[in-house]
Amino acid sequence: MNALLSIWTWIEVGLVALVGFFVQLTLFIFTGLFDKRRYVAGRCFRLIGFTAAKLTPFWRFSTHGTIPDRVAPNTVVVSNHESNADPFLISHLPWEMKWLGKKSLFRVPVVGWMMSMAGDIPVERGDRDSATGAMGRCKAWLAKGMPVMIFPEGTRSKTEELLPFKDGAFRLAIETQADVLPLAVSGTRLALPKHSWRFATSRGLVTVGTPISTKGMTLDDVEKLKDLARAQIEALRASLKPLTGSGGIASPDLGSAR
Repeated sequence: MNALLSIWTWIEVGLVALVGFFVQLTLFIFTGLFDKRRYVAGRCFRLIGFTAAKLTPFWRFSTHGTIPDRVAPNTVVVSNHESNADPFLISHLPWEMKWLGKKSLFRVPVVGWMMSMAGDIPVERGDRDSATGAMGRCKAWLAKGMPVMIFPEGTRSKTEELLPFKDGAFRLAIETQADVLPLAVSGTRLALPKHSWRFATSRGLVTVGTPISTKGMTLDDVEKLKDLARAQIEALRASLKPLTGSGGIASPDLGSAR
């Protein structure tokens, strides 16, 4: 039964993506000349992800806690990374930001085209030149008043433990004197497990932390900034685990989630 429902879910996600692609393409064509931040095309793409998640029979995704309607334009958003379902969950947040993602994703038909139209930033893992170019594009978006979204672990963790954070997001924030905004996701690990095509029933939540100012920081403060962001993410994630049933904890009342 799981296999059949998973196949149906992939069909549903594919259809939403295909219809969404033509909607996004139309908006991109009509707004491209004056929307230099690609806000419309980007926001459309996130809403497509939101819609796909809502129609997926396995998932109950939502935000939790106080969620700001917007964030400061000069913001580097960082989050833990549990599974390929994380972008669907984080797309429930009500603001636009440009995502740093694996270059291989941009080569996937339809989805990769949508990421490009949205203005997301490809990076080749392990390629220094690619990483340097990607950080340059992140700086360009920040200069235009558009937040950027980075998973500082670099890849999905296979366990409940956070992987070591890479320096890139934090060097970027200090160099641009941008705020760092920690997010935490919980409950997506089973939603779409790593190296599996099968979906699983999942209660996924995303919550937002407190911005960390980098004013006056230098590159000597990268480790300090990483530690501050990691501490927030760990605390936020711990607050979500009882609500999502992660780590073997039963789910209590979910009335405070939306």
